[in-house]
Amino acid sequence: MASVTKESIGNLHDKLTVKVSKEDYYPSFEKAIKEYSRKANIPGFRKGMVPPGMVKKMYGASIFYDEVIKVVEKEIREYLDKERPQIFAQPLPIESDMRKLDMSNPAEYDFPFEIGLKPEISIAGLSGAQPSFYKVKVLPHMIDEEIEKLVTKYGDMKDAESVTVPEDVLNVTFEESDAEGNPLPDVPSKDNSILVKYFTEEFRPQLYGKKKDDFVVLQLQYAFPEKEREWILSDLGLDKDDPSYAERYYKMTITKIGLVEKKQLNEEFFNEVFPGQEIKTEEDFRNAIKAQLQHQWDAASREQLHDQLYHILLETPLQLPDEFLKRWIAIGSEKKKTEAEVEAEYPSFINQLKWTLISDKIIKDNKLDVSEDELRNYMMEEIMRYFGQLKPGDNNQWVENYIDRMMKDEKQVDSSYRRIITGKLFNFIETLVTPVEKETTPEEFLDMQHHHEH
Repeated sequence: MASVTKESIGNLHDKLTVKVSKEDYYPSFEKAIKEYSRKANIPGFRKGMVPPGMVKKMYGASIFYDEVIKVVEKEIREYLDKERPQIFAQPLPIESDMRKLDMSNPAEYDFPFEIGLKPEISIAGLSGAQPSFYKVKVLPHMIDEEIEKLVTKYGDMKDAESVTVPEDVLNVTFEESDAEGNPLPDVPSKDNSILVKYFTEEFRPQLYGKKKDDFVVLQLQYAFPEKEREWILSDLGLDKDDPSYAERYYKMTITKIGLVEKKQLNEEFFNEVFPGQEIKTEEDFRNAIKAQLQHQWDAASREQLHDQLYHILLETPLQLPDEFLKRWIAIGSEKKKTEAEVEAEYPSFINQLKWTLISDKIIKDNKLDVSEDELRNYMMEEIMRYFGQLKPGDNNQWVENYIDRMMKDEKQVDSSYRRIITGKLFNFIETLVTPVEKETTPEEFLDMQHHHEH
């Protein structure tokens, strides 16, 4: 009679041994031989008339192996269904000598497996945590800068005869060339639109006074600051991490010069920026901008708070079956990994595993879930962000049809679900702590964000 026994071989690390006797597998082996003889197509024999002895001689060893393994798998499956141990992945077979399987001498066989058990999880560490909520105070100069951006953004574009100020907009064509500006053969040109102020201060004098159809020869590393250079490299199809771009020259031809005529600070402009709010004075306009900026900084601060909560939870002490998990990483994928590869990968793997265990427990214990309506509303917001705001009274049936199609896409549903449940998770975790508000500057806050990205 087949049986499964368990023994501990380490921390949260057990060994399961499946013991099978001849009575467990031999009847099904003999049945399989007969069925194969009825179906086998062997030259010299009519179909269905192949002697079982011939089948046993030709294919018996592999059929015997398959039938024994079927019984072993069945026993393991039934044991896990009955005992329900909280395990990682699936049981891993412990290496054993399979040559002992002999159909001519059927006997009792042992098959060892190892399992890794999930630990008990407590998030008590949150109760004494004191994360910081960094409050960025919106100052008058920040409002001034935002107004300057808005009067330019909403301004009217006028044609200009020559390049004169940093706010000029240049339509340009990039062609890779030699140092003299002779385009290289068989290299496509790329069009772009760039503000003069996006070039480095040192390079801008080369542009002033230029007119339509004039050109300059440049190297990207000298013509653009780092941030602007990255999106120019992307537009040109170049890899920012490939240093070879630094040696390349480009002929940049000006195809059009535009000058933005900035908006005047009046009631018409105020309501163009904030439609429906009926802002009449510059003071009210500045207050609306201040509130908007404060909302944006507070939202960023909440994300930074969530980052702190993530790290606090990740420090939760957890005992894990390290030896099992390392072996699972080594043999669990299509290509086996070396010991050095496993050791290098293990720290990041453990962090992700700990977060999955902790977040799953919080979600389960507090019955956090996402309804179909929440999924549809989230998708609606995504569509509105992509296509622009939808006006009341518009025929939005196409949106509902679009969402219906999205709801049938498993990847789309899974992605939306994960974003919503993650938001609910952190919103819940926030209720378990009392953050300490700390005032900071935009520069300090942005530097903080740069060093804590996940």
